[in-house]
Amino acid sequence: MDWIVSVSILFLSTLMIMLLFKMGNPWKKSSKDFPPGPRPLPVVGNLHIMNLKKPYQTMLELSKQYGPIFKIQLGLQKMVVLTGYETIKEALVNKADVFAERAPFPIFDEFSKGFGIIFSHGENWRVMRRFMLTTLRDYGMGKRSMESRIAEECSFVVKKFESYKGKPFEFRRIMTAAVGNIIVSILLGKRYDYEDPKFIKLLSLATENNRLMGSPSMQLCNLFPMLGYFFATRKKVRNNRKELYAFINENFIQCFNNLDENDTRNFIDSYLVQQQQERKTKKNGYFNYKNLEGSVLNLFVAGVETITSTLFWAFTLMMKYPLIQKKVQEEITNVVGYAQPRAEHRTKMPYTDAVVHEVQRYADVVPLNLPHATTEDVTFKGYFIPKGTHVIPLLTSVLCDESQWERPHDFYPEHFLNAEGKFVKRNAFMPFSAGQRICPGETLAKTEIFMFFASLLQRFTLQPAPGISKEDLDMTREVGLTTPPKTYILCALPHS
Repeated sequence: MDWIVSVSILFLSTLMIMLLFKMGNPWKKSSKDFPPGPRPLPVVGNLHIMNLKKPYQTMLELSKQYGPIFKIQLGLQKMVVLTGYETIKEALVNKADVFAERAPFPIFDEFSKGFGIIFSHGENWRVMRRFMLTTLRDYGMGKRSMESRIAEECSFVVKKFESYKGKPFEFRRIMTAAVGNIIVSILLGKRYDYEDPKFIKLLSLATENNRLMGSPSMQLCNLFPMLGYFFATRKKVRNNRKELYAFINENFIQCFNNLDENDTRNFIDSYLVQQQQERKTKKNGYFNYKNLEGSVLNLFVAGVETITSTLFWAFTLMMKYPLIQKKVQEEITNVVGYAQPRAEHRTKMPYTDAVVHEVQRYADVVPLNLPHATTEDVTFKGYFIPKGTHVIPLLTSVLCDESQWERPHDFYPEHFLNAEGKFVKRNAFMPFSAGQRICPGETLAKTEIFMFFASLLQRFTLQPAPGISKEDLDMTREVGLTTPPKTYILCALPHS
């Protein structure tokens, strides 16, 4: 698809030149109180300086020149980029209400129609988010019942790893299915076999769309929607989305025709009960079918992609740093022994806890964050930002902030340990974002990552496939809304 992207930029550049001749002086002076930034060209804005595969890297470089708050124009869309822990904390936490809106993006809006949670707005977002948080807690998030579900799934993963008897295998599909089953247990109260063809198809559709939605061609479609008709990527994403919704409707939603209001078994049951109660007082409420469809898809896709990407990094980093892996295993043996690791063990395992946190920091699986928008005019750190302005709180700039981390670009678990080897929390640890748009499944994600990680390292030593040294491991980030590593194969050597 690179040639299509190049042709598109060439087309836009030609249009820009034509406008230059027509307009004479096309530069429009920005408000003197607006943040500084690179000078945009007509039509393309600052696209000519952007790395469209890794836009977060360009933004990090621009922050060195323009400071922690700067403007950037992509196409005709002006945006404000926030970088660094102090700036992003001030915006998302201290001024949470002002920066709580989700910026509209044509492609995302076309697919979500404003329903669900991730890309919804205003009161619809508030109602759906409140319901999701309450329901996730009701079905065990942060409770022992949820730990038991995760522990059960860990045992299935261990058996699957054991079946390869130390030989190389592609681990991503297994881990994606395992994490997917945790979400399915919340939605449906059931699990799928790892070899179930329908489940495999569902997971592959979600993973492919995650990758495609972060691609350069889809970024151009967002900025110039009319170009979407020239990109096969947009058609593929659209078709995948239709298949995802069809699967969800057939296998998740339609199977709950016999609803018992006195016996709600899962997330979907709870939603349908809430829907019936709302209909008694409102004709057109928020608990409609489209919000159910959108919320289920949001919960499934977001819950799977971020956790699996983090676990992929965890396994790759353990192969890359075998001494760290060995130290984790020794702590697991000393604290847990042969018992199954549970969330309660975390406080007794400071080194393992530190490694898991450092994996999340170093992995930085959502470096760009999702776009926010201002809900009102605001003067922020001396700059005037109008209502409705697109805002990018650059998460990668927090997780690698040189003022907050001793070795921000290295994998260094000691970031989370004090001199006595005890675990310490770090304020700049924001892998789930912050403020009102923070990931609603943060508690669930942390428990899953810890338990899957500890359960597998308790039973196996992870090594690269034969012929690949730890130095040869591909640590390149993939392109997508989340950024897992490119390593696919490992050997899981069982402990004697």
